[in-house]
Amino acid sequence: MMPSQRLQSCRSLHLNEDNGRFALLALLIILYLLCGAAVFSAIERPSELRAHGRWNGTLLNFSETFNISLQDLNSFLREYEDAIAAGIRADALRPRWDFTGAFYFVGTVVSTIGFGNTTPVTVSGKVFLIFYGLLGCAATILFFNLFLERIITLLAVVMKAVRERRIRNSGLLPPGIRHDFSAYSLPGWKPSVYHVMLILGVSAITISCCASAMYTPVEGWAYVDSLYFCFVTFSTIGFGDYVSSQSAAYEYQSLYRAANFFFMLMGVCCIYSLFNVISIVIKQVLNWMLEKMSCLFCQRCNKANLFLGRRNAIRPGSKGRQGHGGAPADSDGPCDSDTEGRRLSGEMISMKDLAASNKVSLALMQKQLSETANGYPRTVCGSSRHNGFSGGVGALGIMNNRLAETSNSR
Repeated sequence: MMPSQRLQSCRSLHLNEDNGRFALLALLIILYLLCGAAVFSAIERPSELRAHGRWNGTLLNFSETFNISLQDLNSFLREYEDAIAAGIRADALRPRWDFTGAFYFVGTVVSTIGFGNTTPVTVSGKVFLIFYGLLGCAATILFFNLFLERIITLLAVVMKAVRERRIRNSGLLPPGIRHDFSAYSLPGWKPSVYHVMLILGVSAITISCCASAMYTPVEGWAYVDSLYFCFVTFSTIGFGDYVSSQSAAYEYQSLYRAANFFFMLMGVCCIYSLFNVISIVIKQVLNWMLEKMSCLFCQRCNKANLFLGRRNAIRPGSKGRQGHGGAPADSDGPCDSDTEGRRLSGEMISMKDLAASNKVSLALMQKQLSETANGYPRTVCGSSRHNGFSGGVGALGIMNNRLAETSNSR
């Protein structure tokens, strides 16, 4: 590849950063799915084969004992499966389509849990579910976003108050600021994404453990199965192999069903918020990977730039490629770092560029000295890039806007 083509490819890579992040995430998700399929296949496939063997042996013994053909027996079992799908089982279960059962069903619909143990069988019920779920799911997602907005606000306010108290008690503030701390109030401060993720993770684990302690004695499940049910339900995966509050009667039934509804609501909200914060961390990892890939690619481009006639200490005679003001036309290419202002090309800067950078550094230093002399320390975090919260849409946009609002003085 020619040097100019490499330079053009480097600029295209920089301009298509969003597309690169999307492609890299898609590739990582595919690899993640392949690894997950391999692990689950290795773990669960032997158990499935053993279960098939036991079931075939049971059918054969039953057929020989009662002199029933396997064809008639399989026909009976298919009818029994249809009865189970309609909610008819050998064990006594609560009615599925009375008011309380229907309310439990619509709750799983709008929350997108969808256990699958209760489904409409009539045509009118299926048609109504389409329109009902369309509006209900949209409204519930909006509720989750508003919950995320308020939980981020609460965490930001509490963490900001703790940080202010720590700074006030540290004795590092000037006397005037120490007595009137409200004028200072950490302008531009935002909580770290890792602190928010830790708090939400601990909250989700606490709710899951408390709910499992309730499900284990009431439903008769093992504690690990109860934890498994909590994660499947709170993450809205909803396999349906374990479903709570399905027996016909419970001791303290009203209290148990109210607690079941509360744990499901709080668990889904916490896990939803946690998923959005984890997605920000994943985006940071993708940006780091893209930055490393871009730096490796740009280093090759910059080596090629030495042969493109750029004016530097090695080739001072190449003046035909200069732009206005004597600066090279492509001196600040897309391969330069945006955060630190370094030149990744490795060329020596001119005296004019050096003087300009010194003026900027001197102005920043004077500003910092002036603020220190007046008793106002620098802001802890002046850019949202430093704490991990950057732009986004949907739930991420709500989170970022709320963090920006809570960063101001209150």
